[in-house]
Amino acid sequence: MSSIQPLIVKTWKAAINLRQASDKQLKATLLQLADALEKNSAAILKANQLDVEKQDPNNPRVDRLLLNKQRIAGIANSIRKISRLPNPSGKTLEKRRLDNGLLLEKVSVPLGVVGAIYESRPNVTFDIAALCLRSQNGCVLKGSSEADNTNQVAVRLIKKVLRANDIDPDCVTLLPADRETVQELFTATKYVDVLIPRGSDSLIQFVRKNSLVPVIETGAGVCHVYVEKEAAIKKAVNIVVNAKVSRPSVCNAMDTILVDEPVAAAFLKQLQPMFSEHQVEVFADAKAHKLLKGYPHLQKATPEDFNREFLSLKCAVKVVKNIDEALEHIREHSTKHSEAIVSNNKKHCARFLQEVDAATVYTNASTRFTDGEEMGLGAEIGISTQKLHARGPFALEKLVTEKWLLQGNGQVR
Repeated sequence: MSSIQPLIVKTWKAAINLRQASDKQLKATLLQLADALEKNSAAILKANQLDVEKQDPNNPRVDRLLLNKQRIAGIANSIRKISRLPNPSGKTLEKRRLDNGLLLEKVSVPLGVVGAIYESRPNVTFDIAALCLRSQNGCVLKGSSEADNTNQVAVRLIKKVLRANDIDPDCVTLLPADRETVQELFTATKYVDVLIPRGSDSLIQFVRKNSLVPVIETGAGVCHVYVEKEAAIKKAVNIVVNAKVSRPSVCNAMDTILVDEPVAAAFLKQLQPMFSEHQVEVFADAKAHKLLKGYPHLQKATPEDFNREFLSLKCAVKVVKNIDEALEHIREHSTKHSEAIVSNNKKHCARFLQEVDAATVYTNASTRFTDGEEMGLGAEIGISTQKLHARGPFALEKLVTEKWLLQGNGQVR
């Protein structure tokens, strides 16, 4: 195996030059990239088809890998949105003169080189490249072998657009897809400033435990929707169905339903036909299992089912006594990604917002809105479930750090 260090060093040097690019130049580059993506969609879809054909068609996670014209149009529009957002680098955050005459400034600056390790999801290649270009960061991308054909075509297109706009194409680098390169990336502390894993919980934990480069976790989601006893049942059913079936393979999809005992029978009765239509497999606790008797895709839940990120048309259901038990369950099983309550009780909604420790907390809405583009952030590198530096959608605004500038006239201490 050849060393990837020369590739990373090139990106590190290119990132320094990228800081000299003008705002006008960066915007024009991103707009041209969006246009080029749509014009070259046939080549990207051809490469993507090669990747998809290698997968088990019955695996629901293939949906993460799949591109089509609609999704390419969505990626292109996301890049255009990113181009319209203000560059978070170069902002003066604080400015004052000290008693000794020193002029002190605190300014935002790019992180430098952002490393990303991700599974499938070829859209992430464009998202990260666009976000890093807009914030004047270099990026080193380590995609998975499942999406390698798509990623290679994507990065060739990105580099072509960079050259056309007099930006060093090495500021976006795709590393070889083989797993051995990961270990070398983990030790590249001189050249990579932050490493972001995006994918399964096993991937995230592996990176967190092994990387010497600082890691920002973009977390797996064990997401709950809690149907409180004062919920509007029809509204609750619609929210739960959307949170589970609209795109089950993503991290903001619901994994567990908690429902108050007084409304459990009515809620589950209305939910059954809609879940049955989508063939959602349900892992139910004893009380819910009794209420769901006759549902064709019913299983008895084990304790471990309430810790599962299903990433498919499966979910767990638990009947709880009240909001206290629901909050306790969430504290025990949540991965601090996205949590929702459905209720008309304003006091309980306020309590849920205040007490639940998660990156994104909802009242009366689907967890599926935990998304950078949905929140007006253009796109995100991932959803951070930790608390240092970034939490929630790790988007453009968080791709910076701070620098202190002090200007003097001979002052000594």
